[in-house]
Amino acid sequence: MLALRLTRRARPAVQLRRLLVVSASAGTGFLLLCALGHAMTHPDTPGASALRLTWCAAPLAATVHFAVAVARTDPGTRPRPGLAAIGLGPVRLMAVAATVTALSTTLGSMLALLFFLHLRGDLTGMPFDGAAADFLAASHPLPLPAALTLLSLLPATASLAVAFNHRPQTAHPAGSRAAGAARVGAGGPPSGGGTRQASASDTRAQSPRDKPPTAPPSGLPWGIAILAAGLTIEAYASTTKGTPTTLPTGLPTAPTAALLGWALTAFGLALAGPGLTHLCGRVLQSVRPGALRLLAGRILMEESTRIGRPLGIVCAVASAAYAMAVLHDPAADGRTPGPLTTLGATVVATCAVATLLTAAVEARQARADTTAALLRLGAPAAVLRGAAALRAGALLLVFGPLTLTVAELAALPLAR
Repeated sequence: MLALRLTRRARPAVQLRRLLVVSASAGTGFLLLCALGHAMTHPDTPGASALRLTWCAAPLAATVHFAVAVARTDPGTRPRPGLAAIGLGPVRLMAVAATVTALSTTLGSMLALLFFLHLRGDLTGMPFDGAAADFLAASHPLPLPAALTLLSLLPATASLAVAFNHRPQTAHPAGSRAAGAARVGAGGPPSGGGTRQASASDTRAQSPRDKPPTAPPSGLPWGIAILAAGLTIEAYASTTKGTPTTLPTGLPTAPTAALLGWALTAFGLALAGPGLTHLCGRVLQSVRPGALRLLAGRILMEESTRIGRPLGIVCAVASAAYAMAVLHDPAADGRTPGPLTTLGATVVATCAVATLLTAAVEARQARADTTAALLRLGAPAAVLRGAAALRAGALLLVFGPLTLTVAELAALPLAR
């Protein structure tokens, strides 16, 4: 009931983000059901049906990532002082966040099932009844347990990911002993139920998710190494004739090694994103910076963990889209992207961009107190807008050429 009340009484911006999660869940659920329909109409080719189901992993992962980002910015599940006194401690807030995410994703999955049945012709009385009956195996009875099992993948995965992201952070034993000694020195009780609740609230309020560290993220060397390994595998695939893997309709056929290289490249970009963002902030503050560059660089360093990884994922998606657009030649092979390919690409791209925008909203909420303090001290609003523009320009200057370079190198295995 508490999750339903928080869902109903949220602000319009929060409701819009939840509706986007519902839409992405509906698109992913429809793709899963279409893979089930292909398996029903082609029982003699289980490998092709399994491959179609495998291609649904990208929209599934993109939707889960977006749902986690939306849950992080939900004000209803954000820890605040005094909530533990009314029974809303870190564990209860974690359960509420997971429940709200489960409601949104389940609603999207049910909409996907209704739309799937409608296009099959099982539901009548609306436009386009049975418009895709042949494509969606209308001549075969739908196995409801299998359909519900596929549709439950997204709500279960998203809820577990949100619960893991909102898990209570435990304090370090040394820090707890130091805090207890400080309370004893100040005349407070060394232990007790209220102290445990307060320490849990303080630990949650000071978790790395709420206050990102200014130290350089440790994933930059690993990200660069994985990115280089992916590009090396792609270059190797361009010189050898490996086993081709059938891509979704309208996309060129690629060797299996090239697909492995693309996956490693995307993972390397996502892993190196926070480190590159932190490096942008450090470069902005170099060589006798003024107030504008100092402010922009400091904010980039503090937000590197929060916005760096979504930015790296957007770069990976943009590089893949650019490579496919360059390689796609319908006049040569006569293949055009089908509706399911377009739907899957739209879900992945939309979720990646929406996750980045949601992370930007989260970063703005995190530094709201700092912005208000600067305005009280007399800082002009133009300086804050200039710092935001400078941050965006620095990120575009670094990640733009990187995306184009990775896209050009990713297209080499198929261009030859």
